[in-house]
Amino acid sequence: MVNGAHAVRTVLGDIRPDELGVTDAHDHLFLRSPRLPGQELVDAPAARAELAAFRAAGGAGVVQWTPYGMGRRAGELVRISRETGVHVVCATGLHQAAHYDDGRLTALRGGRLARLFVSELTEGIGESHVRAGFVKVAGGFHALDAHARWTAAAAAEAHHATGAPVAVHLEMGTGALDVLDLLCGELAVPPHRVILGHLNRFPDPVVHRQAAESGCYLAFDGPSRAHHATDWRMPGAVRALAEAGFADRLLLGGDTVTAGARSVDGGPGMPYLLRRVRPRLEADLGAETVNRILTGNPAHAFATTWH
Repeated sequence: MVNGAHAVRTVLGDIRPDELGVTDAHDHLFLRSPRLPGQELVDAPAARAELAAFRAAGGAGVVQWTPYGMGRRAGELVRISRETGVHVVCATGLHQAAHYDDGRLTALRGGRLARLFVSELTEGIGESHVRAGFVKVAGGFHALDAHARWTAAAAAEAHHATGAPVAVHLEMGTGALDVLDLLCGELAVPPHRVILGHLNRFPDPVVHRQAAESGCYLAFDGPSRAHHATDWRMPGAVRALAEAGFADRLLLGGDTVTAGARSVDGGPGMPYLLRRVRPRLEADLGAETVNRILTGNPAHAFATTWH
């Protein structure tokens, strides 16, 4: 373990960035939301089996983007990480307002949200004492509402207090430049500490290029039933960015958000990232570049010098 140094903060403790290995940079082992009734990821044996399947496919690290109040099960993450030998990075943060009841959000007003983020990053999540490794927040559809601005401000405050990376759910892949204007402009978060998620869902090459030029990380994820119409464009978007000189800014993930999407339940799941996505991209970019995207880039994106 490496405490107080440049490190990736996993559920089992801090590790050197080069220990993270081949990484699914955006996924979920546990998740619960009123927006996904009956599709919750709550089965611990299935989560363990999925993580073991990812390990068998050559994976070594998974970054879980499930934030506060959405069933992270931090203590269970510790157990399955230890049993499978896969590094797991857990999020603090807050999703869009639709994922919470008003009472829970009201209780986090008045500066309490940033304090929650800092506490979960430095002291631990509830009674589990598992420390989160990054902050996850969310934008809106082509815009930033008051909730998005509130959570982004709290995430920036937590970043400045701890050094933690900030990852952003882009609704349908949109709003990337507005998010960067807010986080990196108004709120002064360094671009290399920001990870934009779901960019494959809005495959605009101009926006992708402008976002990459800022210095942030761009995360592409899938496949997904909901976003199948744009999933097939992902390899071309990744290739275009790599050929433009931004291969060191790219991340890949599976973003498994429902039980039916898990490989152990008949879906593509986490192993698909290595079983099909990796060879597909290697055909376009070469093995060396794809290895950097799966190994070197997440090590840099999720590592920081913790305050």
